[in-house]
Amino acid sequence: MSGAPLPGAAPAAGGGARIIDGKAVAAALRAEIARRVAALPFRPGLRVVRVGEDPASVVYVRTKDRAALAAGFDSATLVLPAETSEAELLATVARLNADPAVDGILVQLPLPPQIRSAAVIEAIDPAKDVDGFHPLNAGRLASGRTDGLIPCTPKGVMHLLRHAGVPLAGARALVLGRSQIVGRPMAQLLLAADCTVTIAHSRTRDLPAECRRAEILVVAAGRAEMVRGDWIAPGAAVIDVGMNRLPDGRLTGDVAFAEARAVAGWITPAPGGVGPMTVACLLENTLEAALARRG
Repeated sequence: MSGAPLPGAAPAAGGGARIIDGKAVAAALRAEIARRVAALPFRPGLRVVRVGEDPASVVYVRTKDRAALAAGFDSATLVLPAETSEAELLATVARLNADPAVDGILVQLPLPPQIRSAAVIEAIDPAKDVDGFHPLNAGRLASGRTDGLIPCTPKGVMHLLRHAGVPLAGARALVLGRSQIVGRPMAQLLLAADCTVTIAHSRTRDLPAECRRAEILVVAAGRAEMVRGDWIAPGAAVIDVGMNRLPDGRLTGDVAFAEARAVAGWITPAPGGVGPMTVACLLENTLEAALARRG
């Protein structure tokens, strides 16, 4: 591939990629959601279920709850002990399914080893599945429907790409990662936006060369700074979904940010890029679920 910038790419003045500020975009989306909620005759109900005291889950659930309350939602977190059985958790989900005041249910992952995540996800009412993980909602997305409940992180990435003005139709997009939570639904959303999509993963041959072909590179590999600057095509849009803690305690994404910024046309920081959008899109999904359920 030549070193010429990709079509539609426009690096910032003075060199270096344009930073896509996920915090700012998420704040604007949360404010819009709050305005819509304030105009409703009811408060959308969100219930988050956390099992055990996983430190990352504790922090993340607290962030979700604060954001939901600030937006005017009826939000609460149910905390169950780590030794909770699968049957007990399924009974909790069944109660929330039957509660007319609850519009959205989110069971925080990961779950303790005695509980099968798939069984719990499949037990959630698809109309209240604000994570978008239920097989029915995943199937709708796979069939090309983007009007349902969509996993929050990929949905947030699409918000960021559109906000930044990244050209989508016809663009060569590569998603690095094939999880059910990010990689696969991300590829489906990019395909629905008329991108030409490739999914790459740890078994992909010559992964750097595959990345260099991409005009849009979404990285959800789970390895700190795995993607280097020389993996990136000049002018590409680079979306870093990863979040990793280094031995010195610093947080970093899956992309070597400084190297990538020198080459890319657009880039998200990590932290401060995709993460805030995940929470904002959870609120958006809950509002959409509430409107669909209540007419």
